[in-house]
Amino acid sequence: MEGFDAAVPSGGYRWWYLDGLSDDGQHGLTIIGFVGSVFSPYYASARRKGGADPENHCALNVALYGRGGHRWSMTERGRNAIARSLDHFTIGPSAMRWEDGVLVIDIDEVTVPIPSRLKGQVRLTPSAICGHEVRLDHGGQHVWQPVAPFSRIEAVFEKPALRWSGVGYHDSNWGEVPLEDSFESWVWSRAARKDGASIIYDTILRDGSSRAFALRIGADGAVDDLPLPQHAEMSTTFWRMKRHMRAAFPFRTVALLEDSPFYSRTLLRVRTDDGAEADAFHESLSLSRFRNPVVQMMLPFRMPRRA
Repeated sequence: MEGFDAAVPSGGYRWWYLDGLSDDGQHGLTIIGFVGSVFSPYYASARRKGGADPENHCALNVALYGRGGHRWSMTERGRNAIARSLDHFTIGPSAMRWEDGVLVIDIDEVTVPIPSRLKGQVRLTPSAICGHEVRLDHGGQHVWQPVAPFSRIEAVFEKPALRWSGVGYHDSNWGEVPLEDSFESWVWSRAARKDGASIIYDTILRDGSSRAFALRIGADGAVDDLPLPQHAEMSTTFWRMKRHMRAAFPFRTVALLEDSPFYSRTLLRVRTDDGAEADAFHESLSLSRFRNPVVQMMLPFRMPRRA
């Protein structure tokens, strides 16, 4: 597993993602730390001008869901506001760090579009570290690693006042070129099993070819290939985002967590290959929509920047 100081080429990106759902099913969260923020309109503008320093476009995206309301923050910061080392990534007043085998995220952010304080700490304790890597495109320019697919997560927030624990997940992605240069669409899902996680990737590349796979990863980090389930259509969102799921069994939507012109995040209830029911985070991404100039003009309202 590479550290937070891993090199990121000009125009490229690296992110560290985690999600979690409370044991009672009432609360959830996603957190993403970015070097070279892939959806940043400021980074896209810098790439067009030929001066795309990924360390000048970093952000910590935090989303809280469930009882007490939905909170979202994603403030982009320049290179003078960040610091990276093997075990530590500082982004303005917030940070991600490894501490005695535990991934700790210290959060001190301001929400958008309605400003409010988002302050707290999230701790993710892996059952094992998984070194498996998958090339997501045929040229090997985009890589995914399920770092800690089966973990315990604890969230303690001062603002809003909130405390819960549950099942967590952590992975990392990195690439040499922007996502929109390689992909037309991207669907990902992660189902939390009692003994690990089931993960599905389903992508369409710019050349029209596809890349899809399904994995089962145990609590010990062992990885097994699964048969790729059949394609099942999902309802479109308010923004008319088309969605689908790869599923061998019927599933149902629990909540639409995020809905934007080019991206949606959904909480599903699914059946895994062992017949058990599981909660699953599901993401649909349209890079063709993301490239639309109108969408690019809308992004700063959700992603403010502090230079």
